[in-house]
Amino acid sequence: MSRRNNEDRMGGIHKPEHADAPPQVQSQKAFDPLHFVAPTEFVELPSKGRGYQENHPLFGEETIEIRFMTAKDEDILSSQTLLKKGLAVERFLQNVIVNKDIDAKKLLVADRNAILISARVSGYGNIYETKAACPACGTSSDHTFDLNDKKIINFELNDELGVKETGHGTFITKMPYSKFNVEYRLLYGEDEIHISNITASKRKRKMNESLLSDQYNRMIVAIEGHKDGSVIKRYIDNMPTIDSRHLRACYKATAPDVKIIQNFECSSCSHEQEIEVPFGADFFWPDR
Repeated sequence: MSRRNNEDRMGGIHKPEHADAPPQVQSQKAFDPLHFVAPTEFVELPSKGRGYQENHPLFGEETIEIRFMTAKDEDILSSQTLLKKGLAVERFLQNVIVNKDIDAKKLLVADRNAILISARVSGYGNIYETKAACPACGTSSDHTFDLNDKKIINFELNDELGVKETGHGTFITKMPYSKFNVEYRLLYGEDEIHISNITASKRKRKMNESLLSDQYNRMIVAIEGHKDGSVIKRYIDNMPTIDSRHLRACYKATAPDVKIIQNFECSSCSHEQEIEVPFGADFFWPDR
């Protein structure tokens, strides 16, 4: 009787009616009492799939499916080896994205940030408690932010700037001074990492930083149809400030973004203004 009750609790395993029936072990093997599949969700992409080239899996896609965070993902985000190499976030993104044809390094910055925010909300909730520095007096104090209160900024073509969309993930604008037609693309997460590494290397070697030029070298695709890297670099090195300012304005207008901007009141000096949520080390570790 006891054995029968145990079998019922384990999924109703019964003795075979015939001697040549498959052994019971097959039924036991097919039953997994701890089988669990992490749920998934669809995240709205700020880019709406624009800004990717035609061969990219997200070209024309407005959403991306991601899996809820697991303990394995927490291991990735807390791995000192991955953190020191700057690979933790990319490895985490690659792990939670359902479509494995999508390379996490090739995500537009805004889409990447949207995924991180959604993953954090589904994993730990929408309340984010962290320290925020007062813009007026610099005092750091505890503050609570609601991660659901985010603003998605989709890119727009500005007629005044004369920006045109090519249809294959790039944009073209005519420079006001040189009159050159410059084709550019939006930056991926890997571009930001590359630029950050260059800047850090130059600081370490006490060299002059060139953040703006490094960004232009990554984003400019062609100048008057010329795609040769040496031609592009030569123009960047000699770009008039009028053209540089125009290109920055064009990029800002066409680059999507996701922002969490909320009201902040300093407990020390009572200064009050809206600030953007600071994403510190505790973003994915609320218990710290």
